[in-house]
Amino acid sequence: MDSQLNLCGISIVRAGESMEFGLRSLIPDIPIGKILIQRDEFTQNKQAKLFYTKLPMNITQAKQIFLMDPMLATGGSCILAIKTLIKFGVTIQQITFINLIACHEGLERVYAKYPQLKIVTSFVDQGLNENCYILPGIGDYGDRYF
Repeated sequence: MDSQLNLCGISIVRAGESMEFGLRSLIPDIPIGKILIQRDEFTQNKQAKLFYTKLPMNITQAKQIFLMDPMLATGGSCILAIKTLIKFGVTIQQITFINLIACHEGLERVYAKYPQLKIVTSFVDQGLNENCYILPGIGDYGDRYF
């Protein structure tokens, strides 16, 4: 860990990268890794698929890992990102999921799998539509931001 505070950030690419600037404005030298996860739009439940992982060296030594993704819809991307971090030796106690908008279905699914996970969100929206998008939501966050 390069950070003196033993902290690191992990963005779920692509939308999670939008949160890196805010994290770096608070902790300029924080190491940030990337996990590329995308929903498979051709599956009924929009199954999350892992494509790429690049994590900071010695991530297991981090006291706190901020996993960043602005939207928590079905919870699939969050769960897959956590599974990936655990595969690399991280414990659930090290992870805090930082999020902007969530919905009850996603929160329930994530907490059913990882009840000890710490989640910080700014708003819990009313639910999901038939395409598994948050309602009323803001649409595709990554498309809007980038």
